[in-house]
Amino acid sequence: MMKINIKDDAQTYLADKIPAGSRVILTVDDGSNKYSSLGGSCAIGNKFQLVILKDADPAYTTVLENNAGYDMATAPADEDFLGNGLNISRWHNALALKDDSGMLDGALSVVDWRNVTPETEAERREKMETLGTKIC
Repeated sequence: MMKINIKDDAQTYLADKIPAGSRVILTVDDGSNKYSSLGGSCAIGNKFQLVILKDADPAYTTVLENNAGYDMATAPADEDFLGNGLNISRWHNALALKDDSGMLDGALSVVDWRNVTPETEAERREKMETLGTKIC
């Protein structure tokens, strides 16, 4: 289990985006998982997203204890990018994900997957190959 502090200003910002008690995962947004469409090594470990889910995802087993009342988790593989003092705050009209080492992502995104039908592996690969030439 890990802890994340969602600061008051971030909780206010998230209140109309994430319903109280929601199941939320914190995951990298680098093309390495089904929730991410970014691709390419330039994005590894420096882009994150909060994903709202309808049901638990068995790949996200590390509980993120938080002060906002969310049912929150991350993947064991993502833990390597997250250090002590993990927190989310408002920063320049965006959400910032930080830990004791400093800024992890200055533009943390919030994505609602409660009504999304996941892409097939082939669809994801095709989209990432198209995006890959545009994002680095």
